Amino acid sequence: MIKMIATDIDGTIYSLANGFSPKVRECIKKLTQNGVKVILVTGRMHSSAVQVAKELGLDTPVISYQGGLVKDMENNTLYQRNLPSNYAKEIIKWARQNHIHINLYIDDKLYVEEDNDIIKYYTHDKFIDYTVCSFDELEIENVNKILAIDLKDAQKVTSWVQELQKKYPELYIVKSTPYFCEIGSPDAKKSCGVEHLCKLWGIKKEEVLTIGDQNNDIDLVQAGGIGVAMGNGTDELKACADYITDTVENDGFVKAVEKFVFNLPVVEG
Repeated sequence: MIKMIATDIDGTIYSLANGFSPKVRECIKKLTQNGVKVILVTGRMHSSAVQVAKELGLDTPVISYQGGLVKDMENNTLYQRNLPSNYAKEIIKWARQNHIHINLYIDDKLYVEEDNDIIKYYTHDKFIDYTVCSFDELEIENVNKILAIDLKDAQKVTSWVQELQKKYPELYIVKSTPYFCEIGSPDAKKSCGVEHLCKLWGIKKEEVLTIGDQNNDIDLVQAGGIGVAMGNGTDELKACADYITDTVENDGFVKAVEKFVFNLPVVEG
């Protein structure tokens, strides 16, 4: 019996083109009415993710920053793992040397050094404010994560991931979209947040359904008793999943829930 669903947001329950579909909203409402805990697990910053939770009528804790921060709806911190300051400073130096745009997150606030098209695209419709300043003006402490972005060249982002993983094998470095390279604490993984809540509530792994669409969801999918990849997911994620559902545009989340939670036949298309 599934007692908890841990779901990614973007590309899983939220479509860039259409937002949250009526079927997704109704499905989440039905789950909560049936006592199933629905947990949002996202790379987004907490201040953005919590607004999504409110929009969907959820009162459960939110896992943000790839698993680096878990807070309840009363803003109490349940779990937090920051990027060590020495590594954050080295990543900032690396980005400057290579003319790479990075988002710097400190105490759940977003900082950038240039007000450009990248940050405007990133923050669009996501309940996010940001501050433009030199990072030299900031105290580089309590860093939630760093996000390196190139909106035009996915292969370049892949090369960053490979370069940084080789240089910093002790950190968690992963692509969260084809154009985003995430850098965080080794304990800031989506699975870490899920496992923390399972321990808190006494929920077993086999009672959890996890679902996502990108490579940063691989450990999330593996953390569930039933791990589901979206039809629009990456090949790497699909290879790790127990089940591949439909795409976000075709309400793949809803179809997976109907199959594994409500035991309804899957309707294709």
